[in-house]
Amino acid sequence: MSVHEIPDELITLERAAEQERARLAGLTGDDYNAQLRRWREASAAFHTAVTEHASTAQISRYELEQAVKKAVRHPEPKDDAADE
Repeated sequence: MSVHEIPDELITLERAAEQERARLAGLTGDDYNAQLRRWREASAAFHTAVTEHASTAQISRYELEQAVKKAVRHPEPKDDAADE
């Protein structure tokens, strides 16, 4: 699955979940627990959207999830020459 086939909504939801996860760093106690809840909620929203899209598009949920995570966590470098 190429990045061009991934709905923007899924990219946005995974980025939001990753941002919430990153905010856990250095937190303790109640602050950590509150942030953990925010991360879990963002992650659940992402997983729900992946499941729905995979079902609608009749594609592998696992492959879709992995493609989105790869696109968000390891983006391909932009080819500046192609933009000219």
